[in-house]
Amino acid sequence: MKQGVDFGYGIKSTLVQCLVLTTTYFLNVQQGIDVMMPTIIIGALQTKGDNTVPGITPEQISWIGSLVYLSPPIGSLFLSLVQARLGHSACMALTNLIQLSSVLVVVLFPITVSTLYSCSMLMGLSTGFATGLSISYSGEVCEPKLRGSLTSALNVFYFVGFFFVSTTYAITESWRRSLIITVAVPLANMVTLSLTPDSPMWLLSRGKTDKARKVLMKLRGYVSEEKCSTEFQEMVQYVSLSAKSEEAKKKPSALGSFSHPGLWNPLKLMLVYIFFSNVMSGVPYAPYLMHVFSSFKTKVEPAWAMSAYPGFSIIGNVFTILLVHRLGKRCLVLSTITVCSISYLLIGFVGQFYVNSEHTSWVKLALFFGSTLSSSLGIMPIGWILMSEVFPMKSKNLGCSICSAVYFFLSFFMTKFYMDLERFIGFYNTFVLFGGVGLIGLVYFYFRLPETENKTLKEIAEHFKLEPV
Repeated sequence: MKQGVDFGYGIKSTLVQCLVLTTTYFLNVQQGIDVMMPTIIIGALQTKGDNTVPGITPEQISWIGSLVYLSPPIGSLFLSLVQARLGHSACMALTNLIQLSSVLVVVLFPITVSTLYSCSMLMGLSTGFATGLSISYSGEVCEPKLRGSLTSALNVFYFVGFFFVSTTYAITESWRRSLIITVAVPLANMVTLSLTPDSPMWLLSRGKTDKARKVLMKLRGYVSEEKCSTEFQEMVQYVSLSAKSEEAKKKPSALGSFSHPGLWNPLKLMLVYIFFSNVMSGVPYAPYLMHVFSSFKTKVEPAWAMSAYPGFSIIGNVFTILLVHRLGKRCLVLSTITVCSISYLLIGFVGQFYVNSEHTSWVKLALFFGSTLSSSLGIMPIGWILMSEVFPMKSKNLGCSICSAVYFFLSFFMTKFYMDLERFIGFYNTFVLFGGVGLIGLVYFYFRLPETENKTLKEIAEHFKLEPV
């Protein structure tokens, strides 16, 4: 792949950037916990002999699984209105408090359907905050050559949260004890928040030039002012154009960013990307993994198969970190969506036309985990990286928040009505449908997806023929 910008900071800069991103990594661990927890609760409630909530109906169970995707848009849109004023650090602290409150609801109140609804919604609200914060912050503090790899690491920690809570449940066999144990994550994050500065770009947008320069020097390994002067001047140029925009003068609020033309071209690309990414990464059936693994009829206990699911996702994300700078984002997206589509089609084909046996059950499980590994290597994590790159400075917070909101709205509808779809067309036909959708996405991305790896935010804006405001 063609080499781009390298400011030559060295290993010390890389280590400092990793340290500064620790808070975002904790936020993503908690995100993984929040998204997986309803899956665990549903699996436990559907277990024979469970009387935690007597008389709970399938409709109520579907709401528990889908509400975690319905409330994040509220958090995302609220974040778009306050982040420009408050900065990343204050918003991260608020996110941490919401995460703690989702556990306290279950600890302090009797377990009823309403309690579980509230817990799921609070988890979703904190997820909406954390998603936009993590993406925008990592995109602004990382140097161009590291942005792809370090932003990819966000997804590793997201699946670490998956793995942590699912393994805890497999060991304790109690979803309530597992949830209480996860309090350790936001408590630890309270400590790391003290090490998290606001991004240089946000400081520049608030007129704090001297502080922005000092933060950048710290982020690049405590280098001299001369060493980071080139990058700093590019940041100043990138941010200062927004102050010269007549639209920015007339519409200083976050809502004024809607009218800026720089928002729409990348937004259209990202909205299409989110749809295909959701389908390929298995969002529709995510709350029903216990049901999916039971339907494959393998001898593996569904609870332990569910624990292995994030393990394969973590492996895929680690390979993303290692390969994204070498192969580029476009290559990873096209190759992984191809593998996912073929895997889904084969699962449907084997399930429909071969008699179920131990051999075919293992084939289906292997194909399923192959699609999990592949989606986690490319189509899913690359979307979040692109989201941190493609929007201009003036519209970045709003663009990221809109994309996050759409992601969770789509996830809500996909998870809420997945079981209805399965009952309508059949379990294995859902995989055939997903595979066919993936092939359509492959054609679209082949013609429309640009390469952004190792390019500055200004260069990416120029690709979209946008004024970087």
